[in-house]
Amino acid sequence: MQLFRAFLLRLVTTAITLIGVAVIVFFVIRIVPGNPIAMMLPPGATEEDIARLTERYGLDASIPEQFLIWCQGVLQGDFGTSITTNQPVLSLVLGRLPATLELSIMALVMAVIMGGALALTGTRQRGTKVEAGIDVANGMALSVPDFLWGLVLILLFGVLWPVFHISGRVTPSLELPFITDFYLFESLVRLRFDLWADIVSHMFLPALALAIPLAAIIGQLLKQSLKETMHLDYVTLACTKGYGETHVITREALPNAILPTLTLVGVQFTFLIGGTVIIERLFSYEGLGNMAIDAVINRDLPLIQGIVILFAVIFTAVNLIVDLSYALLNPRLRHG
Repeated sequence: MQLFRAFLLRLVTTAITLIGVAVIVFFVIRIVPGNPIAMMLPPGATEEDIARLTERYGLDASIPEQFLIWCQGVLQGDFGTSITTNQPVLSLVLGRLPATLELSIMALVMAVIMGGALALTGTRQRGTKVEAGIDVANGMALSVPDFLWGLVLILLFGVLWPVFHISGRVTPSLELPFITDFYLFESLVRLRFDLWADIVSHMFLPALALAIPLAAIIGQLLKQSLKETMHLDYVTLACTKGYGETHVITREALPNAILPTLTLVGVQFTFLIGGTVIIERLFSYEGLGNMAIDAVINRDLPLIQGIVILFAVIFTAVNLIVDLSYALLNPRLRHG
């Protein structure tokens, strides 16, 4: 019952958060200097042309009136029409979202694998030069932002040793029989391993650039949790029973030490999705982040609003899932 009340409270706070984000974004982007209608028209456009398009997109009303009109449309599933493409914002955003989700999930999986391997190795080699080397590697990974890792990876594996694609999402010359926009998943379902390998080749470097800093965070936190758990009584008892160190770490210490890391992974996943903006631009990856930069450059107000709201929904949903998962996995919170 307590967990259910906590869930309802989080739903209410999530709704308030989304409303606050919508209000802030809507008003901020409209007080920024510049006329998006004037930017989309040719230099010879008349004032009548500007006024006609301004009225068409509802920009002639006051900002509060525009906000109320926009809210009415959102409640009906209409997020407006893109100024630059003249297409529905919702279809544009949902069309790019799968690419960003696939990239983020691939980066998260790579980060968990690398970070987990570093943590387990550091725990087994605690107090040795190997652990010190892992700590140095984690510090280096954290001190370099993901877009710089992207530049390094492009130079190493796209120019000096060209083994991966460094732009795009899939090779245009390939046959693309996709029904959905989840190319990576659908290529596996269709058993098109040629397409799957090509898509992975395009995604590998940007995903790795996103994964390296996150892997360092996961590795450092998980290693610290494991070292603290190794001193607990039940772990010491397992050692006295003659179990090997690998068994003690993976079977006894890891299940309890992993809880704080799971929370961190969920929170960092939201930042990972936001971090795709620069990486997608750097690798010319056709995702939501790349679209967001184009929308800002062109001052496409409806598209900016739709992208930001979608990001906010993803962030709040992931945080909600993480909190509930932690409560379900932690007996002290579930029965407290």
